[in-house]
Amino acid sequence: MTRYLRGLYIVWVALRYGLDELVLKSFRLASIARVLAVGRDLRAPRGQRLRQALEHLGPIFVKFGQVLSTRRDLLPQDIADELALLQDRVPPFPTEVAVATIERAFRRPLDSIFVSFEREPVASASIAQVHFATMRDRQGQLKEVAVKVLRPGMLPVIEKDLSLMRMMAGWIEHLSEDGRRLKPREVVAEFDKYLHDELDLVREAANAAQLRRNMAGLNLVLIPEMYWDLCQPDVIVMERMHGVPISQRERLVAAGVDIKQLARDGVTIFFTQVFRDGFFHADMHPGNIQISLAPGSFGRYISLDFGIIGTLTEYDKEYLAQNFTAFFRRDYKRVAELHIESGWVPPGTRVDELEGAVRTVCEPYFDRPLKEISLGMLLMRLFQMSRRFHVDIQPQLVLLQKTLLNIEGLGRQLDPDLDLWATAKPFLEKWMQEEVGPQKFLDELRDQAPRYAKLLPELPHLVHKYLRERSWEVRNIDRELLQELKRTNRLLQTVMYAAVGFAAGLVVVQFLLRMRGF
Repeated sequence: MTRYLRGLYIVWVALRYGLDELVLKSFRLASIARVLAVGRDLRAPRGQRLRQALEHLGPIFVKFGQVLSTRRDLLPQDIADELALLQDRVPPFPTEVAVATIERAFRRPLDSIFVSFEREPVASASIAQVHFATMRDRQGQLKEVAVKVLRPGMLPVIEKDLSLMRMMAGWIEHLSEDGRRLKPREVVAEFDKYLHDELDLVREAANAAQLRRNMAGLNLVLIPEMYWDLCQPDVIVMERMHGVPISQRERLVAAGVDIKQLARDGVTIFFTQVFRDGFFHADMHPGNIQISLAPGSFGRYISLDFGIIGTLTEYDKEYLAQNFTAFFRRDYKRVAELHIESGWVPPGTRVDELEGAVRTVCEPYFDRPLKEISLGMLLMRLFQMSRRFHVDIQPQLVLLQKTLLNIEGLGRQLDPDLDLWATAKPFLEKWMQEEVGPQKFLDELRDQAPRYAKLLPELPHLVHKYLRERSWEVRNIDRELLQELKRTNRLLQTVMYAAVGFAAGLVVVQFLLRMRGF
């Protein structure tokens, strides 16, 4: 019953914001849409109405809109731009509930875990909220920590709304050709995975630990340490970080931070995570980034919130590096070939047609200075072009494109003259040198050496075993051939005897006929 009431409420919100008009127009029923729009104020742009409807439906639909905004390869630009404005802001849940969740997770009273606990949360979102506290570590040292607590009762709410989303996705897919192109079921499935990953805070802690190890030698970014003794699926405790939000530019300038260097460092961090590690922070908006003013780490980035992480395979990294390199060489045929080699383009796609489309997207950028070229926007345009050719863009690359746009926007807010390509080019060139050539072969050989060393003593035995099995197979084949030859010989003998008998019979008959005078 609750599900149907929720469904009716969603329908009411959709009608209120004129989303039925969007659906009818996708079915090419614009005349019906105009009739139904009588008496309703639908002058606002369609993207704005969709954003307001999602905000009205609550935090789960807001998060769905945020995820959907990253799929610029599927959405019209005006809708994607409007959905990107969605903010995940919800009132905090009561501190008493947070305390009860902490005590239930660790099975002991709050005051036996923390020396002090700030009851007022410092941040609140749809999935969790954060409180500051102090505690003693194993050595008895007093530590400042941040306690992230999962919002209670989220799973039933999420499952209920996801069930409705799956049902609506099925309707869209069956009723509209344009709807099928948007792959609604795949989008909802992607959102399902994203939400369930965020509901496990231990996964976020593991992401943070991996990034902390990866970035340890770079000396450009600080990532909080996780206290694993106090990490559970619904509560995690981490090192408290002290910094100034990166959006407070005037305060950073007043403190003496080199803003231009800060912009370059941000790009360096991102490209290191992408091309060196293939493991990148995919939610790098200003709310998750601070700058340290402490003497020992002055001017370093502080990363927060590791619920969304992007990963890239070696193949993904090669695709990106070669695309960017071919783009700046104006080798559009190579860009088209890369799309076809990836296997994401339907069979039968003509290289020359795809090359022409890529040229149309890329050529206008070369009338601008390099510092004005947006690699994130370039990727977005390529993804949008790919809709015409039904290219199946992988989710991890879409996530990368969205994060790259965030990084570029952030960098150019700090330094309008930031030349992103000048920072990215060394990473691409270094990656290409490392991935192609004799050094890569030697590195692979060195990495596989322990495995080869283990197999080498066993090689004579393995060769002998293989040859023996082959000899038995040959013998079995010989035996089978011999039996088949015997069967064939017997059959031939039978045929020959029958033929001789038939011929002899004919001779006897002829002889008898002559004896009787016929």
